[in-house]
Amino acid sequence: MTVFFATHDPTTLNRQGNDIGTQYRSIILYTDDNQKNKAERFIKELDRQKTSGKVVTEVKPLIKFYEAEKYHRNYYKNNPEKPYCQVVISPKLRKLKERFAELLRK
Repeated sequence: MTVFFATHDPTTLNRQGNDIGTQYRSIILYTDDNQKNKAERFIKELDRQKTSGKVVTEVKPLIKFYEAEKYHRNYYKNNPEKPYCQVVISPKLRKLKERFAELLRK
């Protein structure tokens, strides 16, 4: 959960940076009560710490999984030269590698 919340803004409703819409909402989809409880406890702790705004991350049961369209799969890997990849994704990956290197596969 730490990585999830550290790599996006969970305090903006239906938005991540300049990307706006419900598809950009912060959401955790759980498959059992243990996952749900862990997520809710983590969010309560973040709100208690008040390091930024109130967390608006939704916590809902996973009812159905929808596979991504083919053009979305491996988008960054297949399009590293695209402006969106360079301006939005690359900085996030750098931040992820800097903060959580020990958790990443070599």
